[in-house]
Amino acid sequence: MRVLVINCGSSSVKYHLIDLLTGDPVADGSRLVSGKIQSIGETGGVFQNHQQALDHLVSEVDGQPVDAVGHRVVHGGEKFIEPVLIDTEVIKEIEACSIDAPLHNPFNLLGISIAREKWKDIPHVAVFDTAFHARMPRRAREYAIDSEVAKKYRIRRFGFHGTSHEYVAGVAAEALRSSVSQLRIVTLHLGNGASACAVEYGKSTETSMGMTPLEGLVMGTRSGDIDAGAVMSLLRSGDFSVAELDDLLNRRSGLLGLSGIGNDLRKIEDLAEQGDDRARKAINVFAHRVRKYIGAYAAVMGGLDAVVFTGGIGENSATMRRRILQRLEFLGLVVDEDLNRDASVDSSANATIISDISSRVRAIVVKTDEELMIARQTKRIVAEENKLTANKSIPVAISARHIHLTQETFEKLFGNGATPTVYREISQPGQYACEEKINLIGPRNRIDGVRLLGPLRSVDQIEIARTDEFKLGVDAPIRDSGKVEGSAPITLEGPRGTVNLSEGLICARRHIHMHPDDAQVFGVADKDIVEVAITGGPRDLTFGDTLIRVSEKYKLEMHIDTDEANAAELSSEASGDIVCEEVAGAGAVLKQFRG
Repeated sequence: MRVLVINCGSSSVKYHLIDLLTGDPVADGSRLVSGKIQSIGETGGVFQNHQQALDHLVSEVDGQPVDAVGHRVVHGGEKFIEPVLIDTEVIKEIEACSIDAPLHNPFNLLGISIAREKWKDIPHVAVFDTAFHARMPRRAREYAIDSEVAKKYRIRRFGFHGTSHEYVAGVAAEALRSSVSQLRIVTLHLGNGASACAVEYGKSTETSMGMTPLEGLVMGTRSGDIDAGAVMSLLRSGDFSVAELDDLLNRRSGLLGLSGIGNDLRKIEDLAEQGDDRARKAINVFAHRVRKYIGAYAAVMGGLDAVVFTGGIGENSATMRRRILQRLEFLGLVVDEDLNRDASVDSSANATIISDISSRVRAIVVKTDEELMIARQTKRIVAEENKLTANKSIPVAISARHIHLTQETFEKLFGNGATPTVYREISQPGQYACEEKINLIGPRNRIDGVRLLGPLRSVDQIEIARTDEFKLGVDAPIRDSGKVEGSAPITLEGPRGTVNLSEGLICARRHIHMHPDDAQVFGVADKDIVEVAITGGPRDLTFGDTLIRVSEKYKLEMHIDTDEANAAELSSEASGDIVCEEVAGAGAVLKQFRG
């Protein structure tokens, strides 16, 4: 597939016709046509307006076969959590988001309009900067202000650079010969715009930019984090209008404001070497802010496997990378000075490791390629239109809180030589509810009589719902089954003893069990992510971010927890006593696929 990627900005247009025909993730992405038009409408610019620039784009691509067009859209708001095929309704929604991105979305829309007029008979896909962060947990996306005010004025954290963060996390995982779903990564997109992201097992769980790209790290001309009280103080001074304050924070701050000479780090580093105090201050503040976010995100994720550098500064400044990474040995990150100094990335070698061979946490430099990521996502969305063709309904079961134990923990709770007693079989073949029940003891409260699920496993895992989390007074992360590293601690109480687990308490991610035959019918594979419509109950509801789990051992069934069942107004006998009960009349239908 040949995908034309268009990035139409406020004063520039970038375009790439990318060949994705090979299907080889290494060979894919050859540029058949590339171009970058800058300084649109500015003195010295070749083109006076975007219409002229986009007409030039069309003439450059004219005569080349184009199968689909992928458009970068900066702000997707709350509506768009995935790339989407563009139609009239999508355009209206993007227009509605322009209030939050007035310097970006209107120009993105102009590019969409002109491209759709030129290439009328092929699909156009919008890929959003905000989409990767759309499923951040509520605690990470909310500001601590009045909830009604926040709702009325759409005040919340969205995050940006999502396409870059997602891409470089995936490349870093490949460099480590692992899966991104197995790693906790801090990605650092450092350039004139800069942001950090906590990528926890493939998902964005925190990011430094907020409602706008102004929050977070020090940037070329943007301040990053600043006390809101300082902003109000400047307004109360009478020396700044709202527009002037906007200009100060967005265009006259960051490295430019700190150094007083500009936003080019190379020039700032040269002056710092010559003894310029403001240049030195700019470098130190920039590095300190990034280092602070790395430590914070390691704490948020409960551990760290890799730190990834990308963007103009991240890819090219060895001295800034070294400043940022110093004093992180306590996390297990040790830099190899030679590898860091000699690090170089390009399209043919897009990742290089700069940490010492003894380092537990790896540091990696990755060349970002947002255009390739947009092209791949465009191809996926187009292919998806023909993928989910099955109308087969999936049975829905409510999974109440339950416990999986190792033999060692089981014996500590029930006595040496004890073995689980089968109470009843449950829907998944080979699994059963046990007679044995265990009490959960948290810092705030306890939940008694939680049933054990058999057979015994190699890792202790306790699955609860969000309501249980608040009752116990714990912060249990949402995790795939089996991924308990860095999860919440809990105390287990049995008839013969008590066990204090340092980790193991999770809120299980909603998922669908499938036999390989079912997966073939639905056109999905193990670890795919889908959007699911729950029907047949009093209230139809759509759940996103649902994991597909495929095994010869599984029977077709979707599992949701009690809180999710309550949201859909589904009822069954599921409780703390019955581990998993199917809901009569309710079914799930796959709506959207994300590989």
